[in-house]
Amino acid sequence: RPYVCDYEGCGKAFTRDFHRARHLLTHTGEKPFECTADGCREKFGTKSNLKKHVERKHQNQQKQYVCDFEGCNKSFRKHQQLKVHQCHHTNEPPFKCNTEGCGKCFSTPSRLKRHEKIHEGYPCKKEDCSYTAKTWTDLLKHNKVSHTEPIVCSECYKTFKRKDYLKQHQKTHAAEREVHRCPREGCGRTYTTLFNLQSHILSFHEEKKPFSCDYPGCGRVFAMKQSLARHAVVHDPEKTKLKLKRSRPKRSLASHLSGYIPPKTQPGKGAAVMESKTTNMLMENEIPAVEILTLQ
Repeated sequence: RPYVCDYEGCGKAFTRDFHRARHLLTHTGEKPFECTADGCREKFGTKSNLKKHVERKHQNQQKQYVCDFEGCNKSFRKHQQLKVHQCHHTNEPPFKCNTEGCGKCFSTPSRLKRHEKIHEGYPCKKEDCSYTAKTWTDLLKHNKVSHTEPIVCSECYKTFKRKDYLKQHQKTHAAEREVHRCPREGCGRTYTTLFNLQSHILSFHEEKKPFSCDYPGCGRVFAMKQSLARHAVVHDPEKTKLKLKRSRPKRSLASHLSGYIPPKTQPGKGAAVMESKTTNMLMENEIPAVEILTLQ
C-alpha cells in the first residue's frame, strides 16, 4: 500500500493513487460532482455515486438482470447480484477456487479473493527475506518483529519499542524539565509524571495502599494497580506484557493533583455527572483557584 494519506493524523494507505484521492475528499468535505438535472442541487464525492443518483432519481432505470428459474422472475441491477441470488436455487456458490486440489466455492468474489491468498500467501517484500505468511496479520507480525527499525534516543542512544516511550524519555534530557508539584500544604515534592504524583498522594498523604502482592513470602503493597502489575514481573520474568484495562474516563490535571479517585460510572452516565463530582471534590480539598489554573 504505497499511497499514504498525508492528511494530519490520518496515515491510511491505499493500493491505488485514485483510491487515496477519493479518500482525501472525506477529510476536505469536497463534493466536486454536481447533478445537472433541473431543480436538483445534489453533489457527490465520486463520479460513480453521481451516476447512481442520476439512474435512480432521474432516469428511473429499471432492474435489467432477471432470474430465469421457474416461478422466480426476480430482477437485479448488476449481473453479480443475479449470480449470488441464483446460488440459492442451485445450492452451489457461483465463485469457485481454481487452485488444483481445492475446488472450494464462495458466494461473493471478495470472499474467493481472500481465500485464494491462502494458496498464494503474503510474501515479505523486504530485501533478502524469503518469508511468506499465510495471512495478512501474520505478515504484519513478521514485519514488526523482524524488520522494525530500533527507535533510538539521539542523546544517550537508549532504544525503545515505541515512539511515545522515546518521547517520554526525552523529557529527562530537557534543560528545563516539566514537573508536577504536589498541591498538599507543606509538601513541595515534585514529579515528572502525573502517575508518580498520584501514587505519592495516595501512598504518602492518604496512606492508601489497597493493592498487595499475593506471591508467597512477598506481601508488598502498592497504591496503584499498575505498580502492582509491574512488580509482578519480578516474580515472573516471562510476564513482560502488561494488559491493564482502563475502566475510568480521562480526568483533568486538577482532579489528579487533588488525590481524588472518582467512583466507577455505569454505562450511560453522562460526563456532566463526573464534572460536577470533580468540582465538588476540588471545593472540599480547598485547592486555590490560581494554583489550579497554573497547573492546567
